[in-house]
Amino acid sequence: MSRFQPTPQQLAQYRTDGFFVAPALFDADEVALLRTIARADHQAAAAASRSDGEGGAIRLHVENELHDDIYSAIVRSRRIVDSMELLLEEEVYHYHHKMILKEPFVGGAWAWHQDYGYWYHNGCLAPRMASCMIAIDRATKENGCLQVVRGTHHLGRIDHGKVGEQTGIADAERLQAILDRMELVHCELEPGAGIFFHSNLLHRSDQNKSPDPRWAFICCYNAKSNDPYKESRHPRYRPLEKWDDERVREIGQRHPAIATL
Repeated sequence: MSRFQPTPQQLAQYRTDGFFVAPALFDADEVALLRTIARADHQAAAAASRSDGEGGAIRLHVENELHDDIYSAIVRSRRIVDSMELLLEEEVYHYHHKMILKEPFVGGAWAWHQDYGYWYHNGCLAPRMASCMIAIDRATKENGCLQVVRGTHHLGRIDHGKVGEQTGIADAERLQAILDRMELVHCELEPGAGIFFHSNLLHRSDQNKSPDPRWAFICCYNAKSNDPYKESRHPRYRPLEKWDDERVREIGQRHPAIATL
């Protein structure tokens, strides 16, 4: 399998738009492994639940540490880490990773926000941070796919306040002005597709009103030079060991949910 590398056009889109989509970041076998393992690990397990201020709640599981599992193999994979270092133009480290579990009919929304709107308070002085979201299930408008506003990473950090149990955009007037002037994009993705996005890109997702699940795995990175000046809920800089992409399949096949098939 050839290693993914962003094209010059994708790198240019990231600089201009604040995001780009990699349509087949993980192949069908890899995403099938991830889906089976994620369902086995998280379907019955307790996950945090946050009300969305719209009558629903979203379930998620956040991890700060890396282990010998498929999730950490993805976080460490060269296809993602090397791409992040191109985007942030320096060495990066693992900030955290999380599983978003949007169940059929009941999966909640995420209010409009910038990730750096949260991470600013963790002692990160600059938005030299980015994430890669991988679609585990097909993401559509109906099941609450990611929505972004193209180019909003150029606007700088916007003040954030509480919406339900989430931190959303506090300045509704400013948000409406942005939506009136800038392009909203629904990021519908096939399983295995990834979207790389800047920490100041405005994004949200709607509730899942469909009969289909919309699970996603998000890997978050910080630039080495942006090491937080204080302790917080997420890690400070530690060197990130990169793993060959093949480790995703190798480690995934050892999981009990796969080994017993």
